[in-house]
Amino acid sequence: MGVVTQVPVAEGKSVQQTVEMLTRKLELLGAEKQGTFCVDCETYHTAASTMSNQGGRQATASPSLKTAPASSQDTYFDTLMVKLKGFFQNAKANKIESRGTRYQYCDFLVKVGTVTMGPSARGISVEVEYCPCVIANDCWNLLMEFMQSFMGNHTPGVPSVFGTKHDSIYSPADTVVQYMELFNKIRKQQQVPVAGIR
Repeated sequence: MGVVTQVPVAEGKSVQQTVEMLTRKLELLGAEKQGTFCVDCETYHTAASTMSNQGGRQATASPSLKTAPASSQDTYFDTLMVKLKGFFQNAKANKIESRGTRYQYCDFLVKVGTVTMGPSARGISVEVEYCPCVIANDCWNLLMEFMQSFMGNHTPGVPSVFGTKHDSIYSPADTVVQYMELFNKIRKQQQVPVAGIR
């Protein structure tokens, strides 16, 4: 069961400096590096040759969750999009990704990443998963307490995806939904440059 959230850039610090502060706190708690991760999301627009027939529709690919070594789902999706290139074209300017380091602390898996659009850092994502539990109600308080230990007052509230799932089984699709919400929020925020990003 996991939570994906955005952590604001610390006042007077850069994105990278804030990420380093968070990872230092995790390491002081005793968390150990377990490799890297990457979650990316790409937007596709209807190809010009089919726009008149389709009405110019747009499709957003669900974030693909990659941990080292890369997962095979990425290959399948890329192959599918190559076959559909006559219908959809990649909107390269809209690609957004979170890339960073995975940490393990007892039964918690933590991923701290820098969110980028193109060459620019746009924010910080933190995903925290409590591995033994798949029911939100059963471990929410424990998850909150752990997040407060390294995120302080930036600990998030209950994610919207849990609105109807408090007693339901949590699935990886719920993590994908949270990343989609985070990426859409960051895209909307980025109409104006964020202070502190260098």
